[in-house]
Amino acid sequence: MSSDNPNWPPSRESRIDLIFVDAGGGHRASAVALRDLIQKQNRPWQMRLVNLRDVLDPIDRVRQLTGVRGEEVYNLLLRRGLTIGSAAMLRLTHALIRTMHSQSVALLSRYWREPGPDLVVSLVPHFNRAIFQGLRAADSRCTRLKTPLVTIMTDLADYPPHFWIERQRQYFICGTKAAFQQALKAGHPSDRVFRTSGMIVRPQFYDEPEMNREDERRRLGLRPGLRTGIVMFGGFGSRRMLTIAREAAKSKLDFQLIFVCGSNGKLRDELTGMRLPYPFHVEGFVADVPRFMRLADFFVGKPGPGSISEAIVTGLPLIVERNAFTMVQERYNTRWIAQENLGVVLTSFANIATGIAKMLDPETFSRFQASVREQKIRAVFEIPEIMQKLLSPRRSEEAETPEPRWPRANRTPTRRRSATRPLIDSVT
Repeated sequence: MSSDNPNWPPSRESRIDLIFVDAGGGHRASAVALRDLIQKQNRPWQMRLVNLRDVLDPIDRVRQLTGVRGEEVYNLLLRRGLTIGSAAMLRLTHALIRTMHSQSVALLSRYWREPGPDLVVSLVPHFNRAIFQGLRAADSRCTRLKTPLVTIMTDLADYPPHFWIERQRQYFICGTKAAFQQALKAGHPSDRVFRTSGMIVRPQFYDEPEMNREDERRRLGLRPGLRTGIVMFGGFGSRRMLTIAREAAKSKLDFQLIFVCGSNGKLRDELTGMRLPYPFHVEGFVADVPRFMRLADFFVGKPGPGSISEAIVTGLPLIVERNAFTMVQERYNTRWIAQENLGVVLTSFANIATGIAKMLDPETFSRFQASVREQKIRAVFEIPEIMQKLLSPRRSEEAETPEPRWPRANRTPTRRRSATRPLIDSVT
């Protein structure tokens, strides 16, 4: 079991558990961003980061069979771009989670016995039923008030059933109108569903240090006044960046690219060794991602909620791809980008020249920029205020509020389609 503070809790201030997993990088990043901001605000809360996989490690079926943790297999698939058939992979994941549900509840119940938290914040999908039941079992065993559970959806929309939204008495924080409506249609009362202005983005992205972009571009070997794109695919990179580099080279357009490969050293070396007709710069892992994004004019990458939110906060229009390789939970994001006029959605990065051409067109680029500026993503600053509402007073009505009346169409957990699904059907 992991905690960033082994001496937690040092006092009887409000104790809050932030639950994350390392499947992808967004869940941990969101949890860390929220914790760091709250600590900077000097709120009287003791924050504990809880890696759910550490708690459930004794029953990790994938690790028992292969010696590799389940989320590490997922991350390997991401690094190699093996994401086609993600809907089938999701059904398999849910089947596996069902086989270990009772054991998950038992482990979580044991974890949350005395001293119990005052609030549990889940930033993970798939496991919220087990988290809820484990927390309630611990509350009952310790004869204490029911501990509030709030799920922060780190996707722009749910992909029901049993992805983010479960039919249980808890709270939700939703970053989009679509997610908010899904929670209400699933039967959750409006006083338990909170709407924020977007996804959690690290506070560093809101800082605007003095920087001369032209000088910084020169330092990287780039032309100071040339339209610049930044190509990023999360902390692991992607071999699709090679496709982007090669296909962009076939155009006669005047642009330059910054490639950020994360921890993928092989990819970084391959890109560095390429001979391309346009100026480019290659980076591996960078600690100061906001700085590199501010050197660019537009973003090229996967439509993950974290990546596109970071790009929007730094003012960058987007070029993303949507096809059979796009993860099912991210397909709504591409529809949202198109609807909000935030950039270009391609069917394949083999057509990257088409997207870049639009970024080079002054009128089109100006419209994209205006739409990006209209997005005021401030969720990381809004969520602590919501958490304060859940802590003061200590939601004693948890023990008194009757169970909501769940919609009839949502009562069969094995059905793939549910009352919340139609909202997503048109965009997946």
